[in-house]
Amino acid sequence: MRDISYRVALGGIVSALCLLCMFLAGIMPAFYLVLPMAAGVLLMIIAEEVSISWAWLTYISVSILSMFMTADKEAALVFVMIFGHFPILRLYLEKIRLKGLRWVIKIIIFNLCAVGFFYVTVFVFGIQQMLDEMNDLGKYGAVILLALCNIIFVLYDMNLWAFYRIYCIKLKHRFKRKK
Repeated sequence: MRDISYRVALGGIVSALCLLCMFLAGIMPAFYLVLPMAAGVLLMIIAEEVSISWAWLTYISVSILSMFMTADKEAALVFVMIFGHFPILRLYLEKIRLKGLRWVIKIIIFNLCAVGFFYVTVFVFGIQQMLDEMNDLGKYGAVILLALCNIIFVLYDMNLWAFYRIYCIKLKHRFKRKK
């Protein structure tokens, strides 16, 4: 019984922290990318401490709540489509032994999610500002923007690995369950 209460409590705390990040994205619009990244990183704690399936459930609940409750729908969509699920997916991808293949798969997944984010943002939510920003960059605006996003993604992935190592070395012992 204690095990399920631990899972629920930790899931609730991490969900609340993720939602706090998403609310802050509405208050501080300059961080509309950074705060969904931070919320995604928090899901690694659930995956490590409880289970990957519990992390997926937390991701789904935070995604639904952030789409309905937060002011910045674009930041919520960034979390849902790009940075929320990737830290969990990364745990599966790290099992691929070939480093080059692992990076190729990560980049393909990110690019599919980024293009999907673009189409949902522009054509479903009708946020035309993204098209205007690409047109400001000229004929190759979309390619330039996607290349910059790939650089940000690679840095994010490296920082996920660094956070995971710091968590395992310095913080994990604080979450140990007492039996």
